[in-house]
Amino acid sequence: MSGFSAAWLALREPYDARARNADVFSAVAALFKHRDLMQIVDLACGTGSAVRALGPRLAARQNWRLADNDPGLLADVANMSTPTDVTVSTVALDLARDLEAALEGPVDLVTASALLDLVSKTWLERLAAETVARSISVYATLSYDGRVELAPLDPFDASIVAAVNAHQRTDKGFGTALGPAAGAVAIAYFESLGYSVIHGASDWTIGADDHDMQLEVLAGWASAAQETGKLTRADAATWLTRRRDAVVAGLSSIRVGHVDFFATPMHTR
Repeated sequence: MSGFSAAWLALREPYDARARNADVFSAVAALFKHRDLMQIVDLACGTGSAVRALGPRLAARQNWRLADNDPGLLADVANMSTPTDVTVSTVALDLARDLEAALEGPVDLVTASALLDLVSKTWLERLAAETVARSISVYATLSYDGRVELAPLDPFDASIVAAVNAHQRTDKGFGTALGPAAGAVAIAYFESLGYSVIHGASDWTIGADDHDMQLEVLAGWASAAQETGKLTRADAATWLTRRRDAVVAGLSSIRVGHVDFFATPMHTR
């Protein structure tokens, strides 16, 4: 799996928190509102943002098991403070190889944030097979869906976005990634297996004052576009310079499309 730095995860966390679809989360909270104890597994946990975003908003006592392949990020999780009714443990493993091991033992809910667009169709089918066989609910958020709105417009925007979307479909450590199709594919697949699925948009809205986030996103896109070979280095650099100038001038805004979904067995335990 491709790694992400703690600095990037910290920068994006407030945008993720704001973007999470309220209706989808309400369905999660409603399903478990009468549960005394929840057993939750968070896949590709990073520094534990899901615990921070969801823990205070779920009524039940919670035991979280956080899985990631990056020991540095897991060390940050170990230092995270939590409410008294929330306990956290970590497990270091390669989710591409050892997904099933992450789900061992009692599990009521599997969560994953910004993960499914990185995985292959085969890996997604493994996740579905494991959760469906054990009647586990799945709450997957912030899957990139390919929609991007940039202001002001630039002649190279469409080419950059097309290249980024192509890059999203390359191997991120799980085989050929689903990329922007991940949310739609996952929703349709869980529904085909008899799960009830509620879903909705969870778009990043990055405003004119969000200079650091804009600059990081734009630089990442320019780099990804170059890696695909669909744009020359010069064209990508020229686009990035113009977009950076708009950010510094306070004229730029970005909207990045994501989707959340909550998939539940028809008969929950």
